[in-house]
Parts: sequence; structure tokens; C-alpha cells
Amino acid sequence: MSLDTLAAPSPADLRNARAENPKTRARDLAESLGVTEAALVAAHVDGVQVVRIDAGLDRLFPAIQTLGEVMALTRNASCVHERTGTYEDFHSGAHASMVLGAEIDLRMFPKHWAHGFALLDGPRPSVQVFDAAGDAVHKVFLTDASDRAAFETLVRDLRLPDQGDTITLTPHVPVEAAKLRADKAEELRREWGEMTDTHQFLRMVSKLKMNRLGAYRVAGAPWAFALRPDAVAQVLHQSAEGRIPLMIFVGNQGCIQIHGGTVARIAPMGPWINVLDPRFNLHLRADHIAEVWHVIKPVRDGMAHSVEAFDAQGTLILQIFGKRDPDTSAFRAMVEALPRQSGA
Repeated sequence: MSLDTLAAPSPADLRNARAENPKTRARDLAESLGVTEAALVAAHVDGVQVVRIDAGLDRLFPAIQTLGEVMALTRNASCVHERTGTYEDFHSGAHASMVLGAEIDLRMFPKHWAHGFALLDGPRPSVQVFDAAGDAVHKVFLTDASDRAAFETLVRDLRLPDQGDTITLTPHVPVEAAKLRADKAEELRREWGEMTDTHQFLRMVSKLKMNRLGAYRVAGAPWAFALRPDAVAQVLHQSAEGRIPLMIFVGNQGCIQIHGGTVARIAPMGPWINVLDPRFNLHLRADHIAEVWHVIKPVRDGMAHSVEAFDAQGTLILQIFGKRDPDTSAFRAMVEALPRQSGA
């Protein structure tokens, strides 16, 4: 029998696999079993210890705000961003929502928040949300300082009628590779120079039938410079040494999580580059980085500089900006001194 004709693991199979591998991370176990992480979580739904909940942001986030101090986690295939703090200042939006707390800073895209679960078992109860394809969008883990009674209320109020242990998923949308139009290079550079806000960038490149990475490759100087793949590690190490405040953006199609502040303890471990600070952790697969760009975008009061890393498929892994408090001059000087790729 070929692998193509083998049946997918049943919920019972997935529960048995989890019982046999209790210390394996859920994402890694799911991948080894050929299923999504959402399917693995759903297999454990019993309405008591693992509960399906409403993933709608307008109900979910006011409830999360009552939990007090928690740990927020957003990741993609190459980078995990963890921030301890309190969810504050939630702003709802049909296409984009925000959390603008002092420590937890998020941008959310509601259409991708498809499947919600509350996990009550274990030492760290959590809320976990997945997209329609079964990939994790965002997770919230309770800490010793969290309000456990508020968590119980969240579970009760957001509990869905359907507490089945199977899940219906849609196929993954293929990652869009670098999309560029060399014949639009001059138009791109001209309109790039006319920007007054970084949020205008994606609308501009879309109008020109490009995407982010394609535009960087086409534009070149004075707006985009290719750096060596180890540039991200250099930025983290040098920022820690110089106490240079950063804005670190890590996301997926449903959520972007932002750290604003300094980093201190940089700890490489195998292929991983880790930031291991008391209230902020970052785990980055350095071996996944295929391209790094120093990008400059005009804003109303100057220029915004960033270092942006992409994988071999063209997926954005993370972006690092200088924190604009009090200014970004130290970050800019550091980035301008990074070694560029030959010919960049």
C-alpha cells in the first residue's frame, strides 16, 4: 500500500501518540505524524480538559484582558516570539485589530482566526487559536500571576456547543515567492521616495504587481541593500552589547507580535539563536534564513531603517526596527555598518 492511500491518524491514534510522547512539542509531534497542530489539539477535546471556544476576536480579547499577567506567543515556521505581560487596550476592526499594551503589542487579522481551544490540563493552562489550515495563529499561556478564576469564566463564556474531537481544515495556501517587475523599477523607486508612512509600502508594491521581497530585489539602492544571512545574529548581539532598543516583529498570516525594548541575553544553541530575557524570549532558526535586507522607508520625520529576514520560499521570518524612543540613531549606525552581500 502506498503512503498516498494510508488513512490519516484517527483522534484515538493522535491521543495515543501524545501519551507515548508527552515531552515532545505539539508542533513537532504533529509534523512527525503528518497532521496539523490543530488536529492534534482537537483530538484531545473532551469538553472538560480541552474545550473548543469561540475564536472571534471581539469576544475573545476582552476575556483575555481579565486574565492579568500571561505569556503571549506568536510564531511562524522559523521563529517563536514570547512576551510576558498584560493584554491591554484592545481595538477591534473588521480587517485588522490591535492590542496596544505596554508589553503585549499585537496586530491581528480576524479572518484567519478560525479554531479556538482552551487547554486546562497541565501546569500552564492556555488559549490556543489556529487558522483554517490548522497552523497556530496565537497562544496565551497562564503564569503563576494569572487570574485562574477569570480563566475559568473565559472557558465557560466562550465554550462552543460542538465539542467533537475531529476538525475540518482547508488546504494551505502556497507561499508566494518573490514577485517582481523589473520593468517597473524606476516607477517603484520614485513612488518609494514619495512615501510618508511605512504602512503605505504594501499598497504601493501591490499596485505595481509586486510583493515585499520582489520589491526589495528590484529597488536596490538607495532603498534596499542585501545583507549576509548572519546579519540578524549580529544585530541581536550588537544591540545587547550596546543596549540599543529594538522593535522586533514576528508573525504569521493571522497575527504579528511586537517586542519593544532592549535585549540582553543572546544564547545560540545549535541552529537556534535565542533571546532569553526575563519577560521576552525569541527563538530563531538561523539555518532557515536565506535572505536578509536592510530596508529604508521614508516617514514624515525622517527615514525608518529595518533588518528583515526571509526563508528560501520567500516567507518573511522577522523584521527588526530601531525603537523610536528616544531616537533610532544608534540602531541606524549599527545597521549601516553591517556587511552587505557582494554587489549590494
